[in-house]
Amino acid sequence: MSGQAEGSKLHHLIALASEPSSERRRELLREVTDLFFTGEDGHGANEMVLFDDVLSTLAGEMEEAVRAELSQRMAQAPYAPRRLIADLAGDTFAVAQPVLENSPSLPESVQLHLAQTKGEDHLRALSRRQNVSALVTDAIVRRGDDETLGVLLANESAALSRESAETIVDRAQANPDLHEAVVDRQSLPLDLLNEMYFVVEARLRDRILEKNDGVDPEVLERALAAGRKQVQAKDGALPADYIEAETAVAAMKSRGLITPQTLAAMLRNRETTRFLVALAELADIDFGTARKILEKKELDALAIVCKAADFDRALFLTFAILILDKDADAMGRARQYGELYEALPKDSALRTIRFWRMRRQTGDVAAA
Repeated sequence: MSGQAEGSKLHHLIALASEPSSERRRELLREVTDLFFTGEDGHGANEMVLFDDVLSTLAGEMEEAVRAELSQRMAQAPYAPRRLIADLAGDTFAVAQPVLENSPSLPESVQLHLAQTKGEDHLRALSRRQNVSALVTDAIVRRGDDETLGVLLANESAALSRESAETIVDRAQANPDLHEAVVDRQSLPLDLLNEMYFVVEARLRDRILEKNDGVDPEVLERALAAGRKQVQAKDGALPADYIEAETAVAAMKSRGLITPQTLAAMLRNRETTRFLVALAELADIDFGTARKILEKKELDALAIVCKAADFDRALFLTFAILILDKDADAMGRARQYGELYEALPKDSALRTIRFWRMRRQTGDVAAA
């Protein structure tokens, strides 16, 4: 159809827009929509304004099912009328979903407004779009519930700012439903990925170690440099005897008495705080990480620490049995973790523990 003929037909249809019959107006909406999609070479600016006015006016008077049909069609248009596409995106979810998820014509400004004002269904649909901007994802992260965050994390094409990534990791640590989505996010900063280690189950810990194992040294350095500038106080108050233990360990260190065997003796004698301070010192990790390992009996994490510190397998097994203490199957579990220790590559342990050491370093800076 020529541009002149199309324009003539459009003006004819506009003249019919005053038709009072709702059935006729519904037919008119479909006719105008069909006409819009017959323009193989696109439409001029004036025609687009006319299409926008007519389609927006007619659609606003139609029932939800008709608007939903229109939304389905307009979601595929590379250049849709601006007011119409914004109206459809802000409509009920049944109408808005196709446009929210697929329309290449939906402006970022409209996406941002909807992310700041609409409910979870709209936020999840926006989270599924290709190439969602960081500006929009920031708004989604601020307002979305955990299910919405899971949808957003699964969309690797959605840009995620550093601030939003930190917010998601903080929320995920308290919600197991988000653990897998966070660990599987390919573009998650490595230092934040490693913050998840102590809260996820064993199979997800294995994925974290696998990712660490494949990291190029230069990428690792950049990840460490981009780490949190300040460590949050998540580990609780220090034990009452911390200062005393720290003083005693410092005195032993000055005399060269802090050895792996000394640590085993402290643990055996139930000098818990001294053991933690000494372990943190010898392995160059922060006190909070050492305490998590002991209190939660994190023997796979202990294996990483011992492997990175070059402790031998026998010493690791000694620690494991003492930490398990009265566990009915202490020997069996220690044997199992001994096999884990043997299978753990030292390079992988070193890469992982460097993230834990970063917490100590940034903590020292914050305390200085």
